Amino acid sequence: METHFSSLSLLFLFLFISSSLPSPSLSASVRCHPNDRRVLLSIKESLNNPPILASWKPNTDCCNWDQVECHPRTDRITLLIISKINTPVQIPEAVGDLPYLERLIFTEMNLTGSIPYSITKLNNLKFLRVWITTLSSPIPEFIGQLKNLEYLDLSDNQLYGPIPSSLGNLNKLTGLQLEKNKLTGSIPDSFGRFKNKLDWFDVSHNLLSGKIPNSLGELDCKTTSMADNKLVGDASILFKENGRTTSIDLSNNRLDFDLAKVRFPKNVTYVQLSHNRIRGSIPEQVTELVNLEVMDLSYNRLCGKIPFGGKVQELGLYSFEHNRCLCGSPLPACKSIRSP
Repeated sequence: METHFSSLSLLFLFLFISSSLPSPSLSASVRCHPNDRRVLLSIKESLNNPPILASWKPNTDCCNWDQVECHPRTDRITLLIISKINTPVQIPEAVGDLPYLERLIFTEMNLTGSIPYSITKLNNLKFLRVWITTLSSPIPEFIGQLKNLEYLDLSDNQLYGPIPSSLGNLNKLTGLQLEKNKLTGSIPDSFGRFKNKLDWFDVSHNLLSGKIPNSLGELDCKTTSMADNKLVGDASILFKENGRTTSIDLSNNRLDFDLAKVRFPKNVTYVQLSHNRIRGSIPEQVTELVNLEVMDLSYNRLCGKIPFGGKVQELGLYSFEHNRCLCGSPLPACKSIRSP
């Protein structure tokens, strides 16, 4: 009798423990933090359940869902990519509720509204990209609050208005891409705070005007593009002989400075200065640029003999044409002046 009672006790204990265990579908999702799963499902709903998020299903491991990544140790969401949504949607406010997010990307989307203030809660965010969308709004001042941001790409949208000076507060930034928008006004003087930290700086293909701030002489970016704007004045401050610059594009502006006074960076490979109002002569130092591949000085107001040597003559006729009075190879020879 005692043995029978013990057997029954063990059976009831087994049944109790079994009923307390999570179902197989839930145990498979243990790796995913429940708060992150809840937020992601909220984001999916606010985006009208797009096909690209079909793998986002309740009671499954959100660390295995498409378009996201989890940290290998904490299992918290660190990457979120939303893309290829053709129906009009807004960036969900809920993205600010993913506290461990490090990379946030929206691309190839029909976006309306603006970037939500909730992203300022993302204290761990290092990379923000809103790229190739229909987003039409000013760049919010509050983006300057993302103190840990290392790369900001808001290119190829329909953003308008001035560039916020608050972006100069992003002292960890190594890349800033604002090209192909409808931005107006001048380049903020605060960008000089970036100093030698920026590797990539691109504000090309906008409607920017005014002078290039003297503070930008401190940037020394590896890649700089301010092409296709309405910038005026002196851009010589952007060139340093011992600087890091390898590529610079200032074409299609209204820049006016004496090229003869410029000392090009020793390691530069790409220089595009065409369609400006640059005057003076081409400095002999260009013959010392051993890595030079492109130097387009066409459609300016340059004069004098083109320096001979180095890679200059390999640049081709198009690099020097349509100037005031340039001569010498690869252009026609300079005319000798005969004494009377």
